Amino acid sequence: MGTYILRRLLQMIPVILGVTFLIFVMVYGLPGDPTIGRCGERPCPPAYVEKFREEHNLDKPLLVQYVLYLGAILHGDLGTTYTGRSVAHELAIRWPTTIKLALMAIVIEIIIGISAGVLAGMRKGKFIDSLVTISTLVLISIPIFVIGSLAQLIFGVKLGWFPVTSTSGTFYQLVMPAFVLASISIAYVARLMRTNLVENLRADYVRTARAKGLSNGRTVGVHTMRNSLIPVITYIGVDLGALMGGAIITERIFNVNGVGNFLYRGILTKDGSIVTGTITMLVLVFLLANLIVDVLYGVLDPRISND
Repeated sequence: MGTYILRRLLQMIPVILGVTFLIFVMVYGLPGDPTIGRCGERPCPPAYVEKFREEHNLDKPLLVQYVLYLGAILHGDLGTTYTGRSVAHELAIRWPTTIKLALMAIVIEIIIGISAGVLAGMRKGKFIDSLVTISTLVLISIPIFVIGSLAQLIFGVKLGWFPVTSTSGTFYQLVMPAFVLASISIAYVARLMRTNLVENLRADYVRTARAKGLSNGRTVGVHTMRNSLIPVITYIGVDLGALMGGAIITERIFNVNGVGNFLYRGILTKDGSIVTGTITMLVLVFLLANLIVDVLYGVLDPRISND
């Protein structure tokens, strides 16, 4: 298992270099002047523009800028915003809220999604199966910002169960944003779990287990669930990184002071340091989540770690 994990860690290095280079090129290589609008309606003085470009290495060739950026990352420096604040410090303030939101969404996704998928798979063709299939299809068809707005209107304004905004990031304030963030993922997990469970219930080893007299609950819980969970864990692991980045929409709707909201403001103000620093950290989180999934593969099926 140790060799398996080390091999996965080494495979992450070229991915990190490639992704960060693409992000850097897309942010700093595109035409545009980041000083536009920073001096009001009048153009900025040439002296200010020259100093600004020098402070943020914008006066150097793009490849040199990227090498300097990689060197700064190795020292834990994600750069400085165009307003003089440390990107690493700003992210450190907001990470706890975003991590809390994403983990709450993952827990909701696991509990509701897997439970619904198991119920639908065990009752194939029955009412509960049709209900889960139709409900998940409806969730997939509705954009996340519509689900968020409806949740605010119904559960926040009409019923008053939850606050409409989540500025302080408490557990209670994040319950509704977490459900909204997890809503579409719940649908995919449920459908994926149902499909895999139905397929595995038709396998030869399940028929053998039933022929030996094992109960249906034990057959599903001990034998079938383990194999059915492997594709679901793959999706959940990838989805953790997606939730971190996708939280930008949910955090904007509920005014959550998290990483997604910070990234949105960076895009809005065309602050390249915020965009590159934040996305770089999101890439690292995404790769770490995939590493955890690979380790869980080895736990669920030891043959994988020996490949």
